[in-house]
Amino acid sequence: MTTDRRPTARLGSLLAALAIAGGALLSGLPAHADEPSGGATAPAKTTGEAPRVDLVLDVSGSMRAADIEGRSRISVAQQSLNEVIDALPAETEFGIRTLGATYPGNDKAQGCLDTQQLYPVGRTDKVEAKTAVATLRPTGWTPIGLALRGAAQDLGKGETTRRVVLITDGEDSCAPPDPCDVARELAAQGIHLVVDTLGLAHDDKTRQQLLCIANATGGTYTDVRTQAQLTEKVKQLVDRSNDTYTVTPTKTAGADTCATAPVLTPGVYSDREKFSEHRVYRVPVKAGQELRASVSVSVDRAVARDYGVLLQATSTAGQELVRGTDAGSGRTDVASTGLRWSSSLSSASPSASATASASPGAGAVQDVCLVVSNSLAPQAGVQAEPGLPLELTVDLAAASPAPNGLAMGLGHGWILLLVLTLAGLLTGLVFGWIARWRIAVWREN
Repeated sequence: MTTDRRPTARLGSLLAALAIAGGALLSGLPAHADEPSGGATAPAKTTGEAPRVDLVLDVSGSMRAADIEGRSRISVAQQSLNEVIDALPAETEFGIRTLGATYPGNDKAQGCLDTQQLYPVGRTDKVEAKTAVATLRPTGWTPIGLALRGAAQDLGKGETTRRVVLITDGEDSCAPPDPCDVARELAAQGIHLVVDTLGLAHDDKTRQQLLCIANATGGTYTDVRTQAQLTEKVKQLVDRSNDTYTVTPTKTAGADTCATAPVLTPGVYSDREKFSEHRVYRVPVKAGQELRASVSVSVDRAVARDYGVLLQATSTAGQELVRGTDAGSGRTDVASTGLRWSSSLSSASPSASATASASPGAGAVQDVCLVVSNSLAPQAGVQAEPGLPLELTVDLAAASPAPNGLAMGLGHGWILLLVLTLAGLLTGLVFGWIARWRIAVWREN
């Protein structure tokens, strides 16, 4: 039996043509108001300083334990460090400090002084740094508090945020000084130091201590289960330092109403937000300007799964102008979202123009309220205080001109509706034609 395959070829050609036509039409769609603006920058205080990161590695005797994918904790940490060093950005100044790496004796007083620089903070010779890491052998005690003080000295002071990444498999065995007290002491000095903690062991006492250290400095805590997870997390922290080192966020305190909210100008701001809280800030926007804002909330402690972060722009009367949302599942440590809104109806995005019923006249200023909300809830036993670290970026730019032609029509919906209707009609005709052809072939055979 032979059958005519020409209908199949015609069908493929028709569907390909529809795909090309649809792609050409939809490629002109304007960006949605909740998408990142891409070109927005925050003219906050900047410096020429390079990003600085000091990694503090626990090399105490307990790091011999072979409980991470059948390998010892120290070998997993060494492999991760090698991969991190290979991926270091050229501009990052990176160093390594150890604790418990050199004193093998039983004198606790002596062992609790055992912390030193393995590789100084600076531009990294990757071969030298990896060679130094390869020499490490689990040895002594766990003086975390003393090591944190040493790391702060390694990084020095400056205008930009310095980052300490602590990798350990246990709580401090040498207090005093208590590492939580040291973290609070460093935060109180105002030296822009953030400590991120990564735990290789999973007991509650260690977890609580590492959470306390991170909370005190606005850092994050991660419970590490695999070598790949450790590598990815450290790379992410190094990259975060690299992304933000040129800007020092200004501390602010959001209010619960727009009337009492702090007035923000373009810049980068830091705050803390309690679980399931709303914090409000106010931004004056002139006619013809576009407000661009983004927020990141650091999930720095154990939280319930399935949460969200919402950023809204509203009028002072409470009318929503535009919003941006982000959802998480407990697998990420930062939830971020952003929005754009123009004070002129002619240049506002579709979602903004639909809700902004009155625009100020030429030269007028409209106060826009930025509302940051979260739906996070702490897991049992997790401290709710202090609030979650929050970073808010605000920028004002000239409003983008409204797009013209077909793309604009698609953005407003009527041409998009027409395209979808025609596509549905053509799809129905095609499938009807296929059904008739198959019935004809069946009758012939």
